[in-house]
Amino acid sequence: MEYMEFKGKTKSDAITEACTHFSIPSDKLDYEVVDEGKAGFLGMGARPAIVRARVKEENNEVIEPVKLSETPIIASVAAAAAAIVDIDVEAVSRKFLSDVFAAMGIEVEISAKYNDSLKSLEVDLSGDEMGVLIGKRGQTLDSLQYLISLVVNKGTTEYIRVKVDTENYRQRRRETLENLAKNIAYKVKRTRRPVSLEPMNPYERRIIHSALQNDKYVTTHSEGDEPFRRVVVTPKRDSNYNDNRGYKGGRGYNRNYNKGYSRGSKDYNRDGNRNNDRDSSQSSVETVEQE
Repeated sequence: MEYMEFKGKTKSDAITEACTHFSIPSDKLDYEVVDEGKAGFLGMGARPAIVRARVKEENNEVIEPVKLSETPIIASVAAAAAAIVDIDVEAVSRKFLSDVFAAMGIEVEISAKYNDSLKSLEVDLSGDEMGVLIGKRGQTLDSLQYLISLVVNKGTTEYIRVKVDTENYRQRRRETLENLAKNIAYKVKRTRRPVSLEPMNPYERRIIHSALQNDKYVTTHSEGDEPFRRVVVTPKRDSNYNDNRGYKGGRGYNRNYNKGYSRGSKDYNRDGNRNNDRDSSQSSVETVEQE
């Protein structure tokens, strides 16, 4: 078996990614570290760890990876998705989640409502241990949503959009990100320096982009590769800002600002003058982590 390349935030994450791909425990994995990776400072200068891996060979025979269907939870997914005709979406999603939560050893009340006209399924979870199901910034909740989407869309003829929520987390998270976007935009307007947020999933990046899409003075774009892709907020070239009066349309002030910005915010201040050595050594892009 040929070696394959896997990436992760750390070496352990990259090894875990390889084990997940081959469906084997780590002691059955033959790997070599290509790059240990780097965490960076406040997310700047970070690079993923990289390993090359394959399934170990024993007695000159390659150990066959464990079939996904042999894993209890994945087997439930496969069984639920086996039908090739339309299914009872609500019943299938509740059954799948019940099996998952039983395996996790937690009690959860499951409410599933399917809207046939909108082709959407909304699942709401409630119980005493919802923090476990939400996970860090909703990662566990997103994983459950992804798995349910796989289940119901394998058994239906039309694509069904799935939303899984608990304790109104989705709305609260959206409001948090929208407030973050406004605060970062204000900082970019004031300092006229680009600000880079920490990595986010595509759904959360869209919230940031949407929140600032109509802003007159800043613009947004995404940089990097998954799962390290992040939103960068930058000032618009034709915008100008006065610390005392806010943004104005004065010709002289705008000319000085554009002069400085066009040569790079790292070397020039907002008046178009070269910064001193101490300021020039600072990065022109700041990185901001979410709360």
